[in-house]
Amino acid sequence: MDAFDRWWIWAEKSLDDPQTIPVWLHEAVLQLSPDERRDRSKVNAAAKEAEAHYEI
Repeated sequence: MDAFDRWWIWAEKSLDDPQTIPVWLHEAVLQLSPDERRDRSKVNAAAKEAEAHYEI
């Protein structure tokens, strides 16, 4: 499962579902425009860059 799939599974889950995603993924995708969030390659590229720079 890539970042695009992880994002959309999380974004479309029900409100009572406790599933979470990493902060770096959430922040990376929210920096994209709504149209870009539907582009698998853009979401995956943003997530890859964000994960590389994320400090625990």
